Amino acid sequence: MPYAAPTPGFWSVVMGRGSRRLVLLLTGMLAGMAGVAPAKAQTVPLEAFAKASPFSMPRLSPTGDYLAVSTDFGEGNHAVQVLRLSDMERMAVLRLPRYESPFQIVWVGDARLVVAKGRKYGSLEKPLPTGEIIASDFDGRNQRYIYGYEQQNAAAGLDRGFGYIESVAESNDGRFYMRQLQRDPTSSMLYVVDTQRPTFKLIADIGVPRLEFVIDRNGVARYAWGRDDADNHLLYRSDDGMRWQPLAPPQAGSIWTPLSFSVDNTKVYARLSRTDGPSQLVLSDLDGGNAEVLVGDGFAGVGLTQWTGHPSIPFAAAPQAGRPRLVYFDPGRPEAELHKALAELLPQQHVTFVDVSRNGQVALIHIASDRDPGSWYVLKRSTNKLEKVLSSRDAIDPALMAERRPVRFKASDGVELEAMLTIPRNSDGRRLPVVVLPHGGPHGVSDDWFYDTDAQFLANRGYLVVQVNYRGSGGRGRAFERLGYLHWGTRIQQDLLDGLDHAVAAGLADPQRVCAYGASFGAYSAMMLAVRAPERIRCAAGLAGVYDLKMMYRKGDIKDSAYGRNYLERVIGRSDEELLANSPVSLAASIKARVLLVHGERDERAPIAQANAMRAALVAAGNTPGWMAVAGEGHGFYNDDNSIAFYRALEKFLQENIGG
Repeated sequence: MPYAAPTPGFWSVVMGRGSRRLVLLLTGMLAGMAGVAPAKAQTVPLEAFAKASPFSMPRLSPTGDYLAVSTDFGEGNHAVQVLRLSDMERMAVLRLPRYESPFQIVWVGDARLVVAKGRKYGSLEKPLPTGEIIASDFDGRNQRYIYGYEQQNAAAGLDRGFGYIESVAESNDGRFYMRQLQRDPTSSMLYVVDTQRPTFKLIADIGVPRLEFVIDRNGVARYAWGRDDADNHLLYRSDDGMRWQPLAPPQAGSIWTPLSFSVDNTKVYARLSRTDGPSQLVLSDLDGGNAEVLVGDGFAGVGLTQWTGHPSIPFAAAPQAGRPRLVYFDPGRPEAELHKALAELLPQQHVTFVDVSRNGQVALIHIASDRDPGSWYVLKRSTNKLEKVLSSRDAIDPALMAERRPVRFKASDGVELEAMLTIPRNSDGRRLPVVVLPHGGPHGVSDDWFYDTDAQFLANRGYLVVQVNYRGSGGRGRAFERLGYLHWGTRIQQDLLDGLDHAVAAGLADPQRVCAYGASFGAYSAMMLAVRAPERIRCAAGLAGVYDLKMMYRKGDIKDSAYGRNYLERVIGRSDEELLANSPVSLAASIKARVLLVHGERDERAPIAQANAMRAALVAAGNTPGWMAVAGEGHGFYNDDNSIAFYRALEKFLQENIGG
C-alpha cells in the first residue's frame, strides 16, 4: 500500500548514524517477537478465537500526529476512530449505520480524512462498497456527505450514484480522485473532488462500465482497466483522460495490468501474466513492451508488495505461495535498507510499511506471522523506538499458537499443489486426529501462511489442520483457476483428498480420525468429501454452506447481476444432470459421516434454504444432522456470543467423533 513520502532526513537518521541505536532498541524491545519461545501446551479459551478483531485499516495522518482506524464494536456496529498518538486520546468517533463499515479510509490533508462506506453481509465476506463517501476533520467537525445515492450535487451536474476513492491528490490540500458510476452504469468517470466545498471536476470519461483508472504523476488518467460481464480483461489507454483507445497486451495471450508510473512518467510498474500463468511484477514501457521482470515465480503470482512514499515506487515483493520471502529488487533505496534491517531483526515475523508522515518523523508499521494475528507499531525519529499502538487480537498469545507449515505435493493426476499444515504445539507430530479445512470462494481465494483463526483454534484443541489450495484457487494465474471450473464436486474434492493422503504418508495424520469442516464453499466441500470418501470421513461440519447447486440460480445474491449469472455458468454449468450429480443434497444417502449444519437465517449469499434442503435430505436418508440456525445473522456471524456458541458446538462435535 503506498504511503506518504519520507524526507531524506528520516532515512539517514535510521540507516546512518542512528542505525546502531535503532538496532539496540529493537533488539531489547522485540526479543520476544523474533521467535516463539518454548511453551507448555495450553488450551486457550475459545472466546479468544471467537471474538472479532476490534481494529483494522489504521491510517497515519500526514503530520504523524493522528491515527484513523476502523473499529468493530460488535454486533454489526462499526465506526472510524481518530486517536492522538502522543497519548492515544480519542479525538473523534465517526459512527456508521449498523452493519455498515469503513471500506476505505484516506487522509486528504493534515487534519482531514475521507471515508468510503461499505457493508458486510456476514463475517465470511469482505465489505462491499456502498458507493457513499463522507469527509470529516480529525476532530469530527466540518463533516460533509461527499457523494452517494442519498444526495445529488446539482451544482456539479452529478446525479446520485456510486463513488469510489481511486487515489489521493499529491497536494495534501483536501482533494482526492473519485471514480463515479451511475445506478445503471454505461461508462466510467473520474473526478477530482475538493472535500471542503465540495466541488467536482471531471478528468476522465470512458464509455465502458466498472473500470479502474491509473493516474500519472501529473494528475492525468492514462489507463483504464477492468473486466466485462464475461470476465474478459479490458485495457484502455489515453493521453488526456477523455479520448481512449484499446491497448493490446504486449504479447499474445498475456495480461498486462498497470499499477503506477515511474517518477518521470516514462515507465510503468505493472503486473504481467503470460499465457494466463502466475503474475509477475514488471517495469515496462508505456505500451507494456520491454517488460523488465522485477519479481516472478513460476509456481505462484506476486502477492505482497512494499512501496516507498510519494511517488509510490515499489521496492520489494514476494510470491504468494509459501511463507512470504521478499525480493528486494531496488535494494539501494533507504526504505529498502530500513525494511531489510527490521526483517532481519524479526526473522519469524513479516514486516509491512503502512504509512509514513510527510516530514518523515513517524512511520506506521504492521508486524504479523503465522502464530501472531498482528499488531501495529509506530517508529518515531525522536526516539528511534518502535512502540506498539494497536493489536488485532490481544487475547491471543503467539507463544501458544501453532506452526503453519507450507508444503507442496503432487495431486493424483500430477498437478503440483500447495497445502498449509497447522501442527499442534508440543505434539509428537505423529498420527494426529485431522481436520481437512477447505477454504471458501472457491475461485480467486487461497489459504496463506499468515495467522488463521479456524486453523489455530483447531490446532489448539489437538487437531492437525490440512488446508489445500486446490485447483481453482487464487494466486496462481487464470489458467490454474480455470482448472477448477465445472469440477466443484469432482477434481477439487480429489485435490483435498490428495492433500490428506500427503499428510498421512508423512506420518502426521491418523487416517482413522478424519473430519472435514468448512464455511461457504468450504462447507460444500466438507459434505462432498463425505460423499466421495465415506470410508475415510468420520464427520463433516458446514457453516453457511451451499449444498444445492441448482438453487444458486434461484436464490442468493450471486444471480442478481449479469456478471454473477455468467460466473455461475462458467464455474458450475447449466446442465441439470451435472448440477444434481455434484450437489450434496442429491447425494445425502452416500454420506455415512455424522454431520453438523450451522447457518445464519439472514444469509444473502447462501440463503438458509440451502441448509434446510441439506438437513431434509439427510433426515430422509436416516442421518439426522446436528443443527444450529441463528436468527439475525448472515454469511457468518457478527455477534461474538453467536461465534462463541458455534465454536463450542464445533469443539464438542469434533471431540465426540475423532477426539482431540
